[in-house]
Amino acid sequence: MGSVSPTCASSCCFFIVSALSLVLLVSCTSSRDVHDISKRPTHLKMDQALLLFNSELHHEKFNVFWRSDQCYQCLYQRLVNAEIGRHNSSDVTAVVDTRHPMMLLLNDTMGKRELCRIHYSFREFGNYTLWVRSNLSVTCEITINHNPINSYLPILIAFIIYLALFIVIAVGLFVLRLNVVRNWLCKKMNPIETDRLINSELGSPNRADLCTAESPQGIWNSSSQRLRSLDTFRGLALIIMVFVNYGGGGYWFFKHQSWNGLTVADLVFPWFVFIMGTSISLSLNSMLRKGNSRLKLFWKVLWRSIQLFLIGLFVINQNYCNGPLSWSDIRIMGVLQRLSITYLVVSVLELLFAKPIPETLPQNRTCFLLQDVVLFWPQWLLVFVLEACWLCLTFLLPVPGCPLGYLGPGGIGDFGNYSNCTGGAAGYIDRVIFGEDHIYQHPSSNVIYKTTIPYDPEGILGTISSVVMAFFGLQAGKILTFYKNQHNQVLIRFFMWSVLLGVVSAILTKCSTHEGFIPVNKNLWSLSYVTTLSCFGFFLLLLIYYLVDVQKLWSGGPFYYPGMNSILVYVGHEVFENYFPFKWKMTDTQSHAEHLTQNLVATSIWVLISFILYRKRIFWKI
Repeated sequence: MGSVSPTCASSCCFFIVSALSLVLLVSCTSSRDVHDISKRPTHLKMDQALLLFNSELHHEKFNVFWRSDQCYQCLYQRLVNAEIGRHNSSDVTAVVDTRHPMMLLLNDTMGKRELCRIHYSFREFGNYTLWVRSNLSVTCEITINHNPINSYLPILIAFIIYLALFIVIAVGLFVLRLNVVRNWLCKKMNPIETDRLINSELGSPNRADLCTAESPQGIWNSSSQRLRSLDTFRGLALIIMVFVNYGGGGYWFFKHQSWNGLTVADLVFPWFVFIMGTSISLSLNSMLRKGNSRLKLFWKVLWRSIQLFLIGLFVINQNYCNGPLSWSDIRIMGVLQRLSITYLVVSVLELLFAKPIPETLPQNRTCFLLQDVVLFWPQWLLVFVLEACWLCLTFLLPVPGCPLGYLGPGGIGDFGNYSNCTGGAAGYIDRVIFGEDHIYQHPSSNVIYKTTIPYDPEGILGTISSVVMAFFGLQAGKILTFYKNQHNQVLIRFFMWSVLLGVVSAILTKCSTHEGFIPVNKNLWSLSYVTTLSCFGFFLLLLIYYLVDVQKLWSGGPFYYPGMNSILVYVGHEVFENYFPFKWKMTDTQSHAEHLTQNLVATSIWVLISFILYRKRIFWKI
């Protein structure tokens, strides 16, 4: 067990507490604007505004409908139930959504004549009036009665605070590593305290080296050959995942996309799967090279997969609050369940066909440029077969009441023609195998597309795609193994894979959100979603590898620490989500600023916990 440096630990605590205190202060200051709006209707919630109606039409009534820009080929929804006429217009108001721009449509009460339509982007807690005027023709105009608030200001302030603290700490560490400063510290301060001040979990020279060596060993020096970039990548994906799971401040772009397209929340899980594949390649190759039998490794992989599945099923299950015996509606699949199956399949592929790669490889071997691919052609063949299965099931499996190959959300999408076809074959397979009560009941599609049937984004068919995603990560691991210590070769190949997958995504999607052959869709884990996120994964790993392991410009902190304890952080943040200090009673539950503060505090606490566990050398491995 490693000892904790008091100065280092206290410095980290000071950083975390300072950041959280400043975010709390700024968030409370930002939310004051909301409390000071005396005319804000009490029934307004986050991402809502108030719209009043004023009509100058004589002896004519009309109805108002709306459609969000995010809702592709959707039916218009009635905004107000009452008919609006000249004599009662002042009494008619409606609550409108502010997350996305919308189209407002005014029809006569018989629905036979369109009076006017107007496209507008409302802002949070604003008060607006829709004027319906009649000159030669009916026109619509929206005016602002009371200014809305800037709901995105807390994000900017929080970003500036964290960036400023990061810069201060980075500059401080840089100054401490200067020879002049280190020599001065050795002369002026107690040598033991000097060690405590400079020594950190990242590794640094001891007292003798500090005062006598011409240059430090480097903060990445350790007895192991572990790549810090992999744990940094994993930690980055994990911390963003924790933040969005806690609510992401209530902002729509920190939540999953309703159907096609991407938000920040849609990026992190695939990245986690990607880097899991990279780790599988490196760890299994290392164990095979040491002479471990494949059968023994298989049983270890199988046992770990079973543990992950059971933890996801019984510990992190949204229905566990209903009681320990609520089998009637327990969700079978989930994040950890999908990770366990993906881990098992990819690991078995590696154990069946992989050959131990020696520490050093000759530079003049045949097909050197493609050796990391050609040697593993059986794996690639099986992965192509798996992807072919996904394509065939998705586009050729008949689904009752739905068109063949349907990829839409159902609900009010596709003009309401396929309301019960959410997810097409993917949703149908889960409902047949698990039953509707055992899959996710509140998919993101019901937010905008108003779907009514359950759909599981971690279902069976999408698991095939996650295996493919992990396999691309496995390929990244093979590159790191084949071109060990050849940084330029690694970077070039990461870049080539990123470009190749990006081109494939552009072809599949036709560079559009909805009009491609296969749109990018997280709910379906579509093929274009896998290639797009793998493209991002290779490029992000390229950047982190270059900064952390090649140039050593970045230690990987603070993401490195949760990356070293990923299972503990993920399980812990789910289990203790509703407990203090991760959640508390807010003064204004309809304030983005307070939600953002709470979610940043909770996420930062898990970073601090992972840092302390790292210093204590406590790692939860299953």
